[in-house]
Amino acid sequence: MKIKPSIYATGLSAFINLLLVYAVYFVCRLVYGFENWSVLGETMSSDGVWNILKGGCLFDTSAIMYTNSLYMILMLVPCHLKEWKGWQKFTKGVFLVVNSLAISLNLADAVYFQYTGRRTTATIFSEFSNEGNLGGVIGVEFLNHWYLVLIAIVLIVGLAKLYVSPREVVKIKSMVGYYAVQLLFLALFAPLCIGGMRGGLTKAVRPITISNANQYVDRPEDGALVLNTPFSLIRTIGKNVFVVPNYFEEEKLVQIYSPVHAVSDTTDLKKKNVVVLIVESFGREYIGAYNDYEGYTPFLDSLISNSLTWEYSYGNGRKSIDGMPSVLSSIPMFVEPFFLTPASVNNVSGLARELNKKGYYSAFFHGAENGSMGFQAFARSTGFQDYFGRTEYNQDSRFQGDADFDGMWAIWDEPFLQYYALTMNTFKEPFFSSVFTASSHHPYKIPKEYEEVYPEEDLVIHKCVRYTDHALKRFFETVSKEPWYQNTLFVITADHHNLSMIPEYQTSLGTFGVPIVFFDPSGELPVGKWEGIAQQIDIMPTVLGYLGYDQPYVAFGCDLLNTPAEETWAVNYLNGIYQYVKGDYLIQFDGKELKAVYRFKEDVLLKNNLINQVDCSALLDELKAIIQSYMERMNTNGLVL
Repeated sequence: MKIKPSIYATGLSAFINLLLVYAVYFVCRLVYGFENWSVLGETMSSDGVWNILKGGCLFDTSAIMYTNSLYMILMLVPCHLKEWKGWQKFTKGVFLVVNSLAISLNLADAVYFQYTGRRTTATIFSEFSNEGNLGGVIGVEFLNHWYLVLIAIVLIVGLAKLYVSPREVVKIKSMVGYYAVQLLFLALFAPLCIGGMRGGLTKAVRPITISNANQYVDRPEDGALVLNTPFSLIRTIGKNVFVVPNYFEEEKLVQIYSPVHAVSDTTDLKKKNVVVLIVESFGREYIGAYNDYEGYTPFLDSLISNSLTWEYSYGNGRKSIDGMPSVLSSIPMFVEPFFLTPASVNNVSGLARELNKKGYYSAFFHGAENGSMGFQAFARSTGFQDYFGRTEYNQDSRFQGDADFDGMWAIWDEPFLQYYALTMNTFKEPFFSSVFTASSHHPYKIPKEYEEVYPEEDLVIHKCVRYTDHALKRFFETVSKEPWYQNTLFVITADHHNLSMIPEYQTSLGTFGVPIVFFDPSGELPVGKWEGIAQQIDIMPTVLGYLGYDQPYVAFGCDLLNTPAEETWAVNYLNGIYQYVKGDYLIQFDGKELKAVYRFKEDVLLKNNLINQVDCSALLDELKAIIQSYMERMNTNGLVL
């Protein structure tokens, strides 16, 4: 499509093409919403849709200005050469390349949302920098979501077909008039571009960030629908993740909250072994012991009946990379995964380092390629003395090596947990070890010999959960025969939740639901489902408290065994919103304003916002103190004493 030759042709065609890009972003947003309708669509109202579209236009403008600024300069530069066919072919190529990439990112992120609950940010490049299997993962998703690939092709071809090109200007009667018009177009575009990138033109407007999406939605998960992926990537490249808010003076801050655990020195240390199992994607939704339906984990259900767990329990992140710091070092995920921030090079403690001080041997196990997900680096930085991965597994002649590799991520759970169990037999007591499983994960496959044993069910992950539950059963059968078993505290949790079909687990709070289980075969630990709230970052202080650890340390959670139920709490972060759960209430806070208050126990779907009916100022102060303390310690290398 071409515009007739005139001195206005290039400017008009450029602005028309930008309108085409807006239309493409609009379609991508619709697809994103429909792809994740079970989470984003069921509570949508007409007002909510309008606010999302209004906010989406703001963020789309920013992304479009960032990505198309070079194109617009090529089209608007005051130069007669720009009408030449060669120039216009190059300019069209720039336009199609950058906007085809934007289309691909937006549609691909519609799939990734089900795992993270948010738009992808720049840390994705660091998160998967050590993975060599991304081609296979992407290939699987291309096949599973072929319709998204088709939509992307249609949109890209549509852009190419509908692209408006100016015809070459052969004769120009007035060169002065020509350059005056070109300069006018450029002068009009410059402030529009700057204002679009920033999200406004006035001095009072600061450049918009991801968190600004929350002013257009009532639920933090809906913020992903307001945003677009190019904006989320661009606005998080090289940004300072941890900004310290000045909510309180230092003296007041410490009075409200401190992560420093100063323990009594009157208790004798129990030289119990500690084994922490971080089970991939084992959300509470799948576990019958936490719900009023059967579930998919008969073995874990039976273990829970002889263990200590809590009525409410939550993760502190939505990714595997969030689980390890939360569980083993009591560091929640705020803003971005801790692994991927500058604070990851700080001095970091954890269960391994603290127990090493008491003569414990420590080791971490993960059946993936050594170095995968940054687990090996984090294990070493937090004091684990040894690391056992796929390399070490392959060197053990008792097992089949890469014949047990799942073809995508790691060694299958059943053989790797057997390797874990038998390797622990060689450890000198007392020891602390942890394993991160892998099989209950995308691409949701199980070993061929179990495909008929555990057939497809409601969700593709359910058969994987059943297989991993079987692997856990075999693990406990093996270790229960060992002499060190009776002198061991076992902790079972998940790194995060995963695919969901139960509405209660699709809310901004429910999506963080994970099991937290303490099992002591000796019978010294109480058994039952206690009242109160547990979270992953409570595991470290609870274990140390149970053992009678007598040194001060930094942990953001609390000792569940020595904290009254009414004082237990949980915190997590989603799409620019901090969530704080305590007592009967869930509050949501964007760092500046309280956004919502829910009675989460009775209002499980979080439909009734009580922000104007309930005074939660005390809870808000506690949350602010947690945030401020966290940010200060991240910036001042204050994670160890």
